[in-house]
Amino acid sequence: MSLSRRQMLVSSAGGLIAAATHPAFATPAIAPELLRQAMEALDRHSAQIPNRDLIAVADFSLPSYLPRFHLVDVTAGRVTSHLVAHGRGSDPRHTGWLERFSNDPGSNATSAGAYRTDGFYTGAHGRSIRLSGLDPTNDNALERAIVVHGAWYVSEGIAAAHGVLGRSEGCFALSASSLTSVMECMGPGHFIYSGKIGGHPEGPAMLRG
Repeated sequence: MSLSRRQMLVSSAGGLIAAATHPAFATPAIAPELLRQAMEALDRHSAQIPNRDLIAVADFSLPSYLPRFHLVDVTAGRVTSHLVAHGRGSDPRHTGWLERFSNDPGSNATSAGAYRTDGFYTGAHGRSIRLSGLDPTNDNALERAIVVHGAWYVSEGIAAAHGVLGRSEGCFALSASSLTSVMECMGPGHFIYSGKIGGHPEGPAMLRG
């Protein structure tokens, strides 16, 4: 019996979520509940996402010094993780923890929800990936110029020296090397999901050390 592409993705996603609960999957860690939310959103927006084999999940329940921008190969069950900064409006005290999401223009905050990558362009931050927000929680992404770009304030060195990364104006800011890796596999028509598990900004403090 042959399986449709949709059935294969659903089957692979179920295995990936199950694997995320296994101790061997702990590094890099991806929260099973957040991954489940991402896969449900991917299914909900499937008509707008032509390329669904590889997705990105940004886990903003983690502090900024940890790799939390996860590239998820849905069919193979592989995950690679990168540092990513959140918006200054989401972390006004610059603690390294995202305290709130916002979709409001001028908020300088990170937005939660599903995004579609709409292609590459060169702007103020160099090569970047333009995004469309697909949910009511992030549908101002184009108006706010929320994109994926590289930033000098995102690196392992910055995280080690300061315990936090710098902050963006709401964009997904990556290190230069991570941006290159992401661009190689996240062209137009891919899916990014931004979310957070738990309500306390410093809930998973046990992850430090």
